[in-house]
Amino acid sequence: MMDIRPIRTEADYRAALAEVAPLFDREPEPGTPQGDRFDVLVTLIETYERQHFPIAAPDPIEAIRFRMEQQGTTLAD
Repeated sequence: MMDIRPIRTEADYRAALAEVAPLFDREPEPGTPQGDRFDVLVTLIETYERQHFPIAAPDPIEAIRFRMEQQGTTLAD
């Protein structure tokens, strides 16, 4: 059942996403074969995404401004 390989291509990535997506609503029980498979696939997906879709850290000032906007505060506050 664990026939899992590294995610090397976009097709591998899409297949892994398609397998785990339905499980996010009802995650398998940890420690079960299904739970172990889910954990391994999610780890592989996260690694692939980190390598292929990196997210740059925000500018600190822009992050503060964004947070203030979310809270409805101004510089005077």
